[in-house]
Amino acid sequence: MKPVLILAAAVVAACGGGEAVADSIAAGAPARDSSGGTVVTLDTVNYPVVRGLYVNRFAAQSPRRMKRLLEMADSTEINAFVIDMKDEFGLNYQSDKPLHRKNSGGNARGIVRDVRALVDSVKAHGLLPIARIVAFKDPVAAQANPSWTIRKPDGSVWIDKEGNTWVSAHNREVWEYNLAVAEELVALGFEEIQWDYIRFPEPYPSLPKQVFPGSTMSNPDALAAFLKLAGERLSKHGVRNTADIFGLVTTVRGALEVGQHWEKLSAVTDVLLPMVYPSHYPRGAFGIARPNAEPYEIVHRAISAARTRDSTLGITRAEHVRPWIQAFSIGKPEYGPEQITAQKKAIYDAGYQGWIFWHPGSQYEVFLPALEREKPCRFYTPATQDAPVKGLCA
Repeated sequence: MKPVLILAAAVVAACGGGEAVADSIAAGAPARDSSGGTVVTLDTVNYPVVRGLYVNRFAAQSPRRMKRLLEMADSTEINAFVIDMKDEFGLNYQSDKPLHRKNSGGNARGIVRDVRALVDSVKAHGLLPIARIVAFKDPVAAQANPSWTIRKPDGSVWIDKEGNTWVSAHNREVWEYNLAVAEELVALGFEEIQWDYIRFPEPYPSLPKQVFPGSTMSNPDALAAFLKLAGERLSKHGVRNTADIFGLVTTVRGALEVGQHWEKLSAVTDVLLPMVYPSHYPRGAFGIARPNAEPYEIVHRAISAARTRDSTLGITRAEHVRPWIQAFSIGKPEYGPEQITAQKKAIYDAGYQGWIFWHPGSQYEVFLPALEREKPCRFYTPATQDAPVKGLCA
């Protein structure tokens, strides 16, 4: 989930603090009780509150690093790990399936040697094991299966600015491969699948047009169709189907250039995880000159807008939105416990309780002072004006 920002004029305008955006945010703001607790008036209570850490492939492969991350979780509110099991370097485990081995890239970046032992260890510490699967930015599978790739108008393979080939999100064989990986990881003990790079590459004007052989629908519809199928398959195993999206999706009306559209994706996922990193909003977003310096305002406005849009769709699951928290620094100010605390408060004030920390290197020590020492309620009871969500556990 390497952070990327699409700086299109329409995006800047949509986040620019106009009256329509401000009104929608205000309409979605949760009520407060006299003690300062947030009153969430959503009707579904049996959805877990997840507060987790992202664990990259190299941390997952390192017993020493995993020991340290588990110690952090044992002593704080952290109750879940999002673990890289398939990223842009291929699979992070050894599969017995021929197609998976073909698409493994020879495991050049190493693998988790015993996935069951890893998952069992995570569960033994009372943590929810979540498998992160990078879906469509997959140069390893693209190289092994040229027919899966995005093409140029002349029929040759399309390549992004970083020199990567992508598999096409319109290709049903790509869908089946990713779903087979997900189902294999579920069989190994993971209790939630989190899809990343559920999108198309940025269509920069300097690059050739992207062509999708065999496509029969729009890009946003292709992403939604894949996630709908994933949900149907994973629900049979009692596993949640979740997806990472750009933070801008919560406030941009219509689809981003990469195909992500709130209303289409929200309807076909158990949880959406907007990457609302303040450093990735353009100057002037929501009328804020320096978004990176205002983490509370950026996150609160973005997530409040998401809550409003879900409400309009009739989606009332209390933890349907689980934002990513910026636990890294880009520019000034450098991020530390103060900025983490601000982002957490923004999420709670917007009406949700869960979140995940993102640091590309899975280095969280500096942020530990911002973590509570007690685990959150696994589930929250319905809230009313007389019984706010704060402190009530099902």
